[in-house]
Amino acid sequence: MKLALLGASGHGKVIAEIAELIGYTDVIFFDDGWPAKKQIEAWFIEGDTDSLIERKHQFDACIVSIGNNHVRNKKQHVLEKHGLCFVSLVHPNAVVSRYASIDMGTVIMAGAVVNAFTKVGRGCIINTGATIDHDCVLGDFVHISPGAHLAGDVSVSAFSWIGIGASVKQGICIGFNAIIGAGSVVISDIPADSVAVGIPAKIK
Repeated sequence: MKLALLGASGHGKVIAEIAELIGYTDVIFFDDGWPAKKQIEAWFIEGDTDSLIERKHQFDACIVSIGNNHVRNKKQHVLEKHGLCFVSLVHPNAVVSRYASIDMGTVIMAGAVVNAFTKVGRGCIINTGATIDHDCVLGDFVHISPGAHLAGDVSVSAFSWIGIGASVKQGICIGFNAIIGAGSVVISDIPADSVAVGIPAKIK
């Protein structure tokens, strides 16, 4: 099976390894820094966004391997518009409930846990060692950073970013495009377009 990755970055390297671990025999990078940028570690970069679109029929699936939520959304939208097929990728050492729902373009890293009846939207990142407990709802293009923990029944709206090591109390709602700082503890709802940091987390 052949997988195309758009975005040759550190995040992309982790995704490429996941793809190989779960059975993709060919992992090909594309990046808009090409042709100046031609290789990332063990993987070759074979073109830019336009090149990927031109070669779309050569691949079984693709993933946008860009960490920035808004850029990832933009690129996934462009590729979907041109008919590319997206998949979700789950590291073999992640634990994902059979009752969880994971939408296309989402990547779940090693050691992550996604528990029963959680819904994860399009193009999300559930990073290394993050835990998402039961009945959570994550909107599209959310990033849950390494070691972050969401208790049950948490809602995280689209484009929000939960920083490394942050914790979110059960039943909390985090608004659209919000940022939760690293190590913060969220015990009350966070409005859209805000930045919350500290223990307990407060709006900056």
